[in-house]
Amino acid sequence: MLSVLRSGALLGIEAVPITVEVDIAFGLPGFSLVGLPDSAVKEARERVFSALKNAGFFVPSRRITVNLAPADLRKEGSALDLPMALGILAASEQMEPGLLEGVMVLGELSLDGGLRPARGILSMALMARQQGWSKVLLPSANYREAALVPGMQLLAADSLHDALEALRSGAGRQFPDVPEVPPMPSELLLDYGEIKGQAQAKRALEVAASGGHNFLMAGSPGCGKTLMARRLPSILPPLSDEEGLEATRIYSVAGLLQPGHGILRQRPFRAPHHSISDQALVGGGRIPRPGEVSLAHLGVLFLDELPEFRKSTLETLRQPLEDGHVTIARTAHTVAYPSRCMLGAAMNPCFCGMLFDLKGRCSCSPDMLRRYRARISGPLLDRIDLHLEVPSLGVEEILADKLEESSESIRGRVCAARAIQQERFRADVGIYCNAQMATREIRRYCALSGSCADLLRTAVESLGLSARAYDRILKVARTLADLEGVDSLKERHVAEAIHYRSFDRLSKPVA
Repeated sequence: MLSVLRSGALLGIEAVPITVEVDIAFGLPGFSLVGLPDSAVKEARERVFSALKNAGFFVPSRRITVNLAPADLRKEGSALDLPMALGILAASEQMEPGLLEGVMVLGELSLDGGLRPARGILSMALMARQQGWSKVLLPSANYREAALVPGMQLLAADSLHDALEALRSGAGRQFPDVPEVPPMPSELLLDYGEIKGQAQAKRALEVAASGGHNFLMAGSPGCGKTLMARRLPSILPPLSDEEGLEATRIYSVAGLLQPGHGILRQRPFRAPHHSISDQALVGGGRIPRPGEVSLAHLGVLFLDELPEFRKSTLETLRQPLEDGHVTIARTAHTVAYPSRCMLGAAMNPCFCGMLFDLKGRCSCSPDMLRRYRARISGPLLDRIDLHLEVPSLGVEEILADKLEESSESIRGRVCAARAIQQERFRADVGIYCNAQMATREIRRYCALSGSCADLLRTAVESLGLSARAYDRILKVARTLADLEGVDSLKERHVAEAIHYRSFDRLSKPVA
């Protein structure tokens, strides 16, 4: 007999519908799986057969053929285990006919017949709604994730027997309301109040957090660059509903969403080691997976000791930072992962690290300085909005018992500025902060008065700024105005934004 049921497979961050066809015919006993399955799908035969036997069902001693359509799309992952098992039960008449009508089936099987969570269930549920499928049968561990999609009837089960019972009754395991993953409590986050001094750097990071701007901190070893960067989550606003759904989909596809969790609220903070590979940073592989730049979507990607990263690896960030997505092309298909993140980086200013030392202890020659900065290309620097010089602390600052401003206080200003931006971009799809503005939005929201235009013209001519740097200065100035709660850009906003292009200024003497 032949049974047909619906399922899904991942293609990048999106899901595509899959038709699972199971045919049991007379002939020599065997199992054939066709439809471009990957290794994990091919191994499903062992899992499915063992699960059926250990759950009390029988595997027919006939020729079993499973087709995964469309046949020209490679299928990967373990979510097709349960559809295959139920297809065998339906084709061998071990379950009532018609139970699988209008139901999308997803789930990985354990050898004892239990159901394990699968990756990308949120994308699968969204696809099912688009296809007009009203029911989804899935593992209980994925229920809260799929419940983020309204209008779907979810049948959650813990085993093969539970799955059959859910199909018969039309109701799976019951759950309370789906909880959110709340932002980490402020008392558990690192606090800026713990960092002495560095008022200018803290101000710049507040601006970066308020507008979602990329930043680069250069300073002597031990001046607090990494400490300040790792405290960014304490001043970033929580993810909105729309942002949270985007971030949750990525973590679901990557298999990093904890079972039983709902929508994410804490903005991601990713800090990979400088030995990271190109594919791990931007995504890829034989079967493409999201990289760190996509896992940091709507959050922060922090690269400590920036010059220690391979130059070729850093160059792969140029397109994702500019376009807001990573496109990975393969012979059979092309996938795209979103990558709208804040790029944060820290580095020493020179080989010895003492270029900004007040006592002049730097031993680097101009040629050494050129070679050190050549590790970071000009096009990549051009994509960074704020270049910060972080000085070393003096003895008096280190020993001072001054009470520093807390992260909670800074976060209040950041959230107020983000609220202004959310209202401004309400009609602009996919734009959540000033850093994401394109040319059209810059012209609309960053109009300059005559004096501001003259100031910026002088900066462009004297520093030799590119058109991209010009636009980024306008975006930062717009954020500075939002922090003050004013509509029009003032000279002080443009001047401060220009001040944050310190690497453009430093490049003049050693060019």
